Amino acid sequence: MNPEKLTHLIYTSAASPKLDHSELKTILLVARGNNAQLSVTGMLLYISRSFFQVLEGDEATLAELFARISLDPRHGNVTRIIHEPIAQRAFGDWTMGFLEGEASELETIDGLNDFFGQGNSLNNLEPGRAKKLLSAFALGRWRAQLKGSVN
Repeated sequence: MNPEKLTHLIYTSAASPKLDHSELKTILLVARGNNAQLSVTGMLLYISRSFFQVLEGDEATLAELFARISLDPRHGNVTRIIHEPIAQRAFGDWTMGFLEGEASELETIDGLNDFFGQGNSLNNLEPGRAKKLLSAFALGRWRAQLKGSVN
């Protein structure tokens, strides 16, 4: 058996028009159960019908998981931004931290304020800005807002 190659995978996607709050809750609950079994951790940000997700775990496990996620009809425009080795988990405490917010909250992150000020969605993030967003959530005030359930 190969040792785990700790990796993070960051992607964005756009919610399908049919996705409602109830379905979002279902996605979150199922993901948490699956992630616990797979030793996957991470966070999910949902803003303006766009998803930004960070997954952490074994490289092969994340590749398989992303292949399944890419085929899920509840969202489209799935774009892998970063898939690279990491030294340690940023979200090791959560099978899936969750935050539903407003784009205006992201405008306060240095290096992203010009991006969101133009009205761009999460689906247009390039790797550098994705890492800034990841850093802001891993270390910043948003970490305290990540919640265990969808209200």
